[in-house]
Amino acid sequence: MAPKSVSSPASFPAIFAVFTLFLLFSASVNAHDYSDALRKCILFFEGQRSGKLPSDQRVKWRSHSALHDGASAGVDLRGGYYDAGDNIKFGFPMAFTTTMLAWSVIDFGRTMGSELQNAVRALKWGTDYLLKATATNGVVYVQVGDAISDHNCWERPEDMDTLRTVYKIDRNHPGSDVAGETAAALAAASIVFRSRDPAYSRILLNRAVKVFRFADTYRGAYSNYLHSAVCPFYCDNNGYQDELLWAAAWLHKASRRRQYREYIIRNEVVLRAGDTINEFGWDNKHAGINVLVSKEVLMGKSPDFKSFQNNADAFICSLCPGTAHPQVQYSPGGLIFKAGGSNMQHVTSLSFLLLAYSNYLSHANHVVTCGAKSASPVLLKNLARRQVNYILGDNPMKMSYMVGYGPRYPQRIHHRGSSLPSVSVHPAHIGCKAGSSYFLSSDPNPNVLVGAVVGGPNTTDAFPDSRPFFQESEPTTYINAPLVGLLAFFAAHP
Repeated sequence: MAPKSVSSPASFPAIFAVFTLFLLFSASVNAHDYSDALRKCILFFEGQRSGKLPSDQRVKWRSHSALHDGASAGVDLRGGYYDAGDNIKFGFPMAFTTTMLAWSVIDFGRTMGSELQNAVRALKWGTDYLLKATATNGVVYVQVGDAISDHNCWERPEDMDTLRTVYKIDRNHPGSDVAGETAAALAAASIVFRSRDPAYSRILLNRAVKVFRFADTYRGAYSNYLHSAVCPFYCDNNGYQDELLWAAAWLHKASRRRQYREYIIRNEVVLRAGDTINEFGWDNKHAGINVLVSKEVLMGKSPDFKSFQNNADAFICSLCPGTAHPQVQYSPGGLIFKAGGSNMQHVTSLSFLLLAYSNYLSHANHVVTCGAKSASPVLLKNLARRQVNYILGDNPMKMSYMVGYGPRYPQRIHHRGSSLPSVSVHPAHIGCKAGSSYFLSSDPNPNVLVGAVVGGPNTTDAFPDSRPFFQESEPTTYINAPLVGLLAFFAAHP
């Protein structure tokens, strides 16, 4: 789940115009029920919940877990989300998940229909936890659980007896990356709740301001201090500078305070806004920063941000086959692919930016110039749709990579709670090593984690439906969060 090294690209279509026609007229092989996929995509988050579950919990095979989190440090850290198929609460990817859920609602909430309420609930489950994690001035609690001991066991979250060690950053041990992302999440969420719950929105924004001030004043990467706890799982390999700009961009959007606008302009070069413009995920925010900030330029509000639009345009060109940047490749079946693992995190995050930017371009009646060619908003939407359709089954394996969607989907996902019998079926404790037989079994998981999107196929579009192949078969919250926005849009524009 750490940032991935990138291999050389696969061969691309030689003629950009041919690719353009392909996207315009062949965006979908099969008709998809995007509304059904959206419902399931959001439902997945209920299967990842930690803490005391509410009475309206819909994933019934899950139960209460980690009810004493934070007690060893004298704080209440119950709640939040398990990041993936393990039982750890990693603050960095959880904050990014929360930011992307908020952005999905901000940009695409109006097309979510009856699922909007569930999306907002999923967001609030994250922000409630982040408020707990930032309740002490000058401290952010960034992880609960010892990853080494947890990964050495295969047990249900309801049973876990591994170390629930609490890890934090503070003034002497800074973490501008995770603190910056946390501030971004709180600020973005404050926009969502501005009209729904004004008092809660103010709490989120005020906390975002404090956390950002802490992140900016006490600079450093959290993995420098917490290396043994967070690496190799969620090391900060990209530096903390992008999270500071990302947080400032969301605070500018949420508060409209001049100080954040000035911060962005003043620090654009210092904090390297133009670096790695075709990367976006829990560790690298550069493409997201440029797309988010450039909206104001396209709306005619902030010409001082023009360089961010230039970067966003370059990002778009880097994803268009035929004009692609060497670091972006596609599988033979048409899936965006970045070497390493959990590839779908790149697919959903980059596709979200394609769709968001296409909407901004449409409102401004603007196209992106890629050398001698142009990328229109329609082209970008179809490129994003092609990626979503691949996830839902339009791929060489003829398999949906969303569990529970379509006639064929992964049966043996790398997920402890899904692969072990539920507490209601098997009330007796299943110990650390007793779960190994379930991990190694070739039987399908007994509990269907509906909506989970797995890491996905390899570079040749092949997929091993097997738990030990965790890079391909493990779902994560930060794969699903951007997909919420994508599915909401395509549900309204099938």
